Amino acid sequence: MQFDTVTEGNSLVAITSTLCYFAVTQGYRERMPEQAQFSRQIERLASSQILHGSESLCKLLRYLAKHASDHPGVPLKEYQIATEVFGRPADFDPQLDSTIRVQAGRLRAKLAEYYSAEGADDPIVVELPKGTYVLSSHHRAPVNKPHGAMPGEANGDAARQPALSSSNAAVIALATLLVISGIVIAGLLMARKPGIAASAAQPDSAPAAFRLFWRPFIAGPGEPWVIFSNAAFVGRPESGLRYYDSTRDRSNPIFDHYTGVGEVLAVHNLDDAFAQLGRRIRIKRGSLFSLDDAENNNLIFVGSPSENLTLTEIPGTQEFVFQRLASGQRRGDLAIVNTHPQPGEEKAFLASPANAQLTEDYAVIALMRGSNPSRSVLILAGTTTFGTQGAAEYVCRPDSLEELLLRLSVSSEGEVKPFEALLHVKIARGVPVETQLVALRKRSL
Repeated sequence: MQFDTVTEGNSLVAITSTLCYFAVTQGYRERMPEQAQFSRQIERLASSQILHGSESLCKLLRYLAKHASDHPGVPLKEYQIATEVFGRPADFDPQLDSTIRVQAGRLRAKLAEYYSAEGADDPIVVELPKGTYVLSSHHRAPVNKPHGAMPGEANGDAARQPALSSSNAAVIALATLLVISGIVIAGLLMARKPGIAASAAQPDSAPAAFRLFWRPFIAGPGEPWVIFSNAAFVGRPESGLRYYDSTRDRSNPIFDHYTGVGEVLAVHNLDDAFAQLGRRIRIKRGSLFSLDDAENNNLIFVGSPSENLTLTEIPGTQEFVFQRLASGQRRGDLAIVNTHPQPGEEKAFLASPANAQLTEDYAVIALMRGSNPSRSVLILAGTTTFGTQGAAEYVCRPDSLEELLLRLSVSSEGEVKPFEALLHVKIARGVPVETQLVALRKRSL
């Protein structure tokens, strides 16, 4: 991931700080090969015969795996799983509802069943220890099986490859970081050349749905630009901010330093997806976007046109259009208007009212040709920041991408043609917990 504001004149302190930032936010890229193995093992489990048809268990498995990768060693609470995975209401009481304990027990039994049969020879063993909701994994040491041995039987005492303790892992990680810091700083001082630190990930190891959907954005030599929204505000952070109003705020200084939490997490998800493809992305805030960017680069817009105003400068969506309602009880609210509703479809889609708890939102995913026909543009936009996050997560997960590609009738060797998709995003405590594809339109080239 690259930012457009990095210059040759950075000090050693700034470079070290930047490196430390990326080491934390990207989960130490040097560990990516092992994390990639873990991710592949999770997908192997989810697609196994043992878990086939158990959508809820697969969803729980992927959630626990993501938590284990993003927050190693950090415990999970039943309430967090209930609200974020299974969409339980905010008043969920684990003392009265045993759903999570039951589901965890089922997943634990399925994992044991898988490794006793179908996964007997898998090199990585994933477990859910009793009394915790944190996944653990270890490498299975290779053994020679005696003639006639049953699957899963080992010759002698099978030695597991022990996992590093958290303290040892931290020491090694910090020591490695210091060494790498010195190497990278020395390299930067000697010569700044793009592409010196290439990702260790190989595109062929990424999920097939990733390679197919993101092909237009990784085919060219340059990294795609991710343009995130940063709405215009007036006021001061310490005394209160409000959206800039051109009719009364022309003389007031504009603050365009802010974006939503959903946009931040959306950029993180995109960076992680492209890292699996062995590519990087470049990041730019909307207020710095120029028409030259649109002409020369593949673009991914993150945020609705109400805040990502740069979307008004390029051809936008045609089937699902962002508009503020001019009448009715929700007058003035931002909606996604369905310009050609099909039988059974609503004409407008809105998030929860402003005076109620936010429990749902709607978002658009739109792929189209750029102003330069050789370039591609992807729009990920919700009516709120959480809808935007849900849209980004949808295109950064193999299972949901597979659903989208299936609905678009794209074969494994085919090409993803321009389309617009409408998503319904369920939200619990400010977190998108479930995203459903509501409507889909194919666009003419």
